[in-house]
Amino acid sequence: MLALAPVLVAQGLAVRRRALRLPEATGPRAGSAGSGRRYGLLVVGDSAAAGVGAATQDEALVGQLRDRLADRYRVDWRLVATTGHTAGEALRALAAVEDFRIDGAVTSVGVNDVIARTPIPRFRRTLGDLVEVLRRRGARDIVLSGVPPMGRFPLLPQPLRAVLGNRADEFDAVLAEVARVRGATHLPMRFADGLGPEHMAEDGFHPGPAVYRAWAAAAHDALLRPAAASVRVAGDSR
Repeated sequence: MLALAPVLVAQGLAVRRRALRLPEATGPRAGSAGSGRRYGLLVVGDSAAAGVGAATQDEALVGQLRDRLADRYRVDWRLVATTGHTAGEALRALAAVEDFRIDGAVTSVGVNDVIARTPIPRFRRTLGDLVEVLRRRGARDIVLSGVPPMGRFPLLPQPLRAVLGNRADEFDAVLAEVARVRGATHLPMRFADGLGPEHMAEDGFHPGPAVYRAWAAAAHDALLRPAAASVRVAGDSR
């Protein structure tokens, strides 16, 4: 790694210079949908949670997940997500939100921690704190979306892609560990069901609408059937 350091730094800077900057999805970040018993839904996290790669929130994770839940509930939903947020920044953003009773929550964090080289012990502690805050807000069902396979991101050149891919796998293992210890559900993010890099956003780094659909379907099942934690979803993110 020391020998590769100059190459990795140069590649990282080059990626930042040439990367296409996509906006967050447009549209409301809170509302109600459906009828029946109330279900408070929260999606919290980074740019993938914020819908980068989709034109509107209806096409993004929160909108598609809301619509699925609205088939059986009156869904009061809220999105707390910002491009670039690490797990720690997502936690602080959630703490600043006015009271909102949560029944189910889906998180999307980890990629920015990989890029920022957050120490793994700090990442583990922050995830635990995030789950604890969600529990205090009433969340029965918590889905920790896994870190996507960054080793498959088209935007990243080698060897940077391989290094970040290995690091992403380490962070994903921490997410799985915290979910197991804290009684949450870890939702692995893997390309499956015929979805691949061509289904990502045009920047080669964020999900496209097809990935958001698959992610929402898997998150819906994980929220309503937490024991089905082995669900695998076509994925990418951030």
